[in-house]
Amino acid sequence: MIRQGRVGDEAGIANVHVESWKSTYKGLVPDSFLDSLSAEKRKAVWKKQLESNSVVVAEENGQIVGFASYGKERTNKHPSYTGELYAMYLLSEHQRKGIGKAL
Repeated sequence: MIRQGRVGDEAGIANVHVESWKSTYKGLVPDSFLDSLSAEKRKAVWKKQLESNSVVVAEENGQIVGFASYGKERTNKHPSYTGELYAMYLLSEHQRKGIGKAL
């Protein structure tokens, strides 16, 4: 199920964010950095983003398995673009199922 993110989803989104980084960037980013990532620390960031109503989540069996965040185009270099996709992450076991496309 794809739905608008809401306050209360921050723990699930933070978990997807951190776990996705750890699986996707292993070998590309130093292990020490990946090991320092914490879903608990990311919750406040995602709560703030959720308050701006600019996150969509993918849910499976009541668990958040992916998300996309979006908002205003930030560089002001592209006047014809009004928005920008900031981030999109899925847990590795939920990739290649069409969820990213649905987001």
